[in-house]
Amino acid sequence: MRTMELDILERSRHWCGEDLSPWLCTIVRAVGSSPRPVGSMLCCLASGEQVGSLSGGCVEEDLLERIQQGKIDRKKPQIVEYGVSPEDNEKLGLPCGGRLFVLVQQLDQTDISWIEKAVAAIQQRHCIERRLNLETGATETAHVEHFTHLMQDTDSLRQCFGPKMRMLLVGAGQLAQSLAELALAMDYEVLVTDTRQATLNQWMGPEVPLLQGMPDDIVRAHAADSFSIVITLTHDPRIDDMALMEALNTDAWYVGALGSERTTEKRLRRLRALELDESAIAKLHAPVGLAIGSKTPLEIAVAIMAELTQLRRGSVSEAP
Repeated sequence: MRTMELDILERSRHWCGEDLSPWLCTIVRAVGSSPRPVGSMLCCLASGEQVGSLSGGCVEEDLLERIQQGKIDRKKPQIVEYGVSPEDNEKLGLPCGGRLFVLVQQLDQTDISWIEKAVAAIQQRHCIERRLNLETGATETAHVEHFTHLMQDTDSLRQCFGPKMRMLLVGAGQLAQSLAELALAMDYEVLVTDTRQATLNQWMGPEVPLLQGMPDDIVRAHAADSFSIVITLTHDPRIDDMALMEALNTDAWYVGALGSERTTEKRLRRLRALELDESAIAKLHAPVGLAIGSKTPLEIAVAIMAELTQLRRGSVSEAP
């Protein structure tokens, strides 16, 4: 599945190849509330064509105007600050007190190499770090094991590119439909699997890949790396346990199982009876989701996405 980041990079590569000298704009710092998170990118041409987003549109318009008027340095990256006054915030639609720091750099054909490496990293599901010299505009790349936050100081920018989180939902019921909707809206890639073709045929959720097959095979083939999330939802031990046995022995970043405390205790006993290592069992998040008293499928889906958000925002080696 495509991501906005991948679209931006591929469009940048195309424009560089056409010698159109695109401008890459990246949020490198935010103070207070911001419409987009740090690391968000926009690539544009002086003619006005653009891809990506930094705000609701006003920051993009102002940057384009500055570029067209020749107010942005073409020779080296430049940081443009927004939100320095209440009037500025109101004009640009920024939250009160919010400030954005946007790094603007004009690209050329020499940038194609690092862009292609970043595109390959996303497509091949590994991480690469771009190290930009802010004085010269020169870029180097290095493979890194984990996704890291964007870091910027007076001399350099370090920006990580990698795959989006892939969520494999085991069980194609109503909860999976609600969870898939939320996960897609929050920029996760979603796959749904079920051993029962009749259940897959009744899928009424968003358009996502529907995979019929044995759950352990599906996990092994599609959700075994450190950018993967596996969540079992069927309540059928014959399906869920098979998926969990495989997932807990992979590098999957998160493995969760739906069920009550009582159901979870039974599940843990079964996993131990199957001689699953205790270190693997300790990786299981069950009952899945934050304990917010959720009952309906949508409420449970909210609880699950809330837990994932909490873990990702609090993790040192945060996934993308």
